[in-house]
Amino acid sequence: MRARRLFAVALAFATALAVFTATRSDERAAAGPPRVGGLNALAVRPEADTDALIARLQADVRGGRTDRAAALAAAYLQKVRETGDAGFYTRADALLRQALARDPRDQQTLVQAATLAAARHDFRGALRLARRAAAAQPGTLAPLPITVDALVELGRYGAAERTLQRLVDLKPNLAAYARVSYFRELTGDLPGAIEAMRRAVAAGGPVPENVAYVQSLLGGLEFARGDLRAARHAYDAALAAMPAYAPAAAGRARLAAATGDLPGAVARWQRVVQRLPLPEYVIALGETELATGRTTAGRRDLALVRAQHKLLAGEGVNTDSERAIYEADYGDHTYGVALARSAWANAPSVRSADALGWALARSGDARGGLRWAHRALRIGSLDPSLRYHAGMTALAAGRRAEGRRDLRLAIAHGLAAQPLQLRRAREALR
Repeated sequence: MRARRLFAVALAFATALAVFTATRSDERAAAGPPRVGGLNALAVRPEADTDALIARLQADVRGGRTDRAAALAAAYLQKVRETGDAGFYTRADALLRQALARDPRDQQTLVQAATLAAARHDFRGALRLARRAAAAQPGTLAPLPITVDALVELGRYGAAERTLQRLVDLKPNLAAYARVSYFRELTGDLPGAIEAMRRAVAAGGPVPENVAYVQSLLGGLEFARGDLRAARHAYDAALAAMPAYAPAAAGRARLAAATGDLPGAVARWQRVVQRLPLPEYVIALGETELATGRTTAGRRDLALVRAQHKLLAGEGVNTDSERAIYEADYGDHTYGVALARSAWANAPSVRSADALGWALARSGDARGGLRWAHRALRIGSLDPSLRYHAGMTALAAGRRAEGRRDLRLAIAHGLAAQPLQLRRAREALR
């Protein structure tokens, strides 16, 4: 389901929306504040052109309007979301450093700096900056979304839920609904996640990419629930808003794989990768090629991933968790364990627990891996990758009933999008 961008491979969806939240300050609720269990819709907002916005803001800053620096940094981060070009991070970073040197207590600048830190997977730094932003103007809402994001990625789910409830009570908009959806998904509540994501879609956003993104994620949730028709409808809606939009096109590739059209899936993944060669998409292409017997092509494409991770590291993005899983599957198992331990130390979430469990299991320590797999599933996630890793690890540790249960859950909730893993899971269940 996850549509991981170049600047944040496997970054949780809530963090990916931080750019949207911080730049959208004129939301108005259509009804009273909802509870997390029942959300209200908003009217769709007008679209905006990010390139034109950047040009206007650059002109303002060059003309001496230093108060526009935070807005320009936000536009740069939005551009990363749209293009995957992590070079815009460097521009945003320089701009924000200069702005904070001028005024260390400017809340808009602090919020954007927190957003950038989260996008680079520095969640502790993001939380510190978000709290500084809150202290700069007590009682304001701007720091709340990125605070939620950082708390989730640091595994502090109770605090994240309380902060999220405050946000959705006070400002029920696309970003709030999307975070509710992600939180529910993390806890295995797919119907609730779908309900909230539909509210996010209805709320709309200031640029087409925001709406296309939540449409794509709605498709992923419908896919995980097993409603392929609804998933296709959501992906098509995103593509109608933004033709060739990579997350939606990737969703269609996953649907092709799930319906048994592996050659069609390969062709779709190739088009996605040609447009936006992100690590997740390249891995999906390589694995689908391997599943169709195109071994040379699959290995060639998978070999590109290390270079992509190096490029991300060059832009200051920490991808230890994703690199750990990649190394566990296709590279150096010992290195994978080291990366996963680093990921857990920096951000002790269910995602890093999954990475460490899988890396340990692949290195031969199935019992140790299973303990971490249990941590990864402790709040109830039905994510097919997490369940697949847990199931295979449990089988290797001699826990047959547990392993079979988790593999069946993985298959029921979207593993069909990963034909190589699906084949291995079915073989293990025989």
